[in-house]
Amino acid sequence: MLIAIIGENCAGKSTLAGKLNALLGGEIMSGKDYLRLAKSESMAAMLFKKKLKEAVGGENLIWVVSEKEHIAFLPEGAVRILVCAELCDIKARFKERLHGTLPPPVEKMLETKHGSFDAIECEYRFNSSHDDADEFCEMLMDRR
Repeated sequence: MLIAIIGENCAGKSTLAGKLNALLGGEIMSGKDYLRLAKSESMAAMLFKKKLKEAVGGENLIWVVSEKEHIAFLPEGAVRILVCAELCDIKARFKERLHGTLPPPVEKMLETKHGSFDAIECEYRFNSSHDDADEFCEMLMDRR
C-alpha cells in the first residue's frame, strides 16, 4: 500500500508516519529522499515514480510530502492523507526545532505558507492540533 502523508512544515506528518509505520510496517521516505536512487535528478524521479506505482499494490511505503510539486508524483491508488495544524501549534513546533527561537522571517514564512495544502484532493484529513494520532491510525486500519 502506498500512503502519502501531505502537509506543511511542522504539521505532524512525520509523527503520523511513524505511528502508521508501527502498525503497518514497511518503508518511510521523506521529501527528496528519492534523489538517492540515482545520480541524476531526472533518473531518480523516474525510478521513484516506478517505486511509488509498485507500492500501490505491493509492500507498504509511506511517503512524507512537504512540497506541493511532489504531489504530482503520486500514482492512482495512493492513499492521500492531508495533515494540518493550527498556525500557533506550527509556530510552537518550529520554534522548538530552532531551540527556542523563531526569527521574524521564519515566522512570516510560516504565516504565508499556512493553509497552502488545504485545497488538495485527499481521502483523509488529520488535524494534529485536534485529532488523536493513535485513534486516527486505528480508524485507517479498520478501513483497510
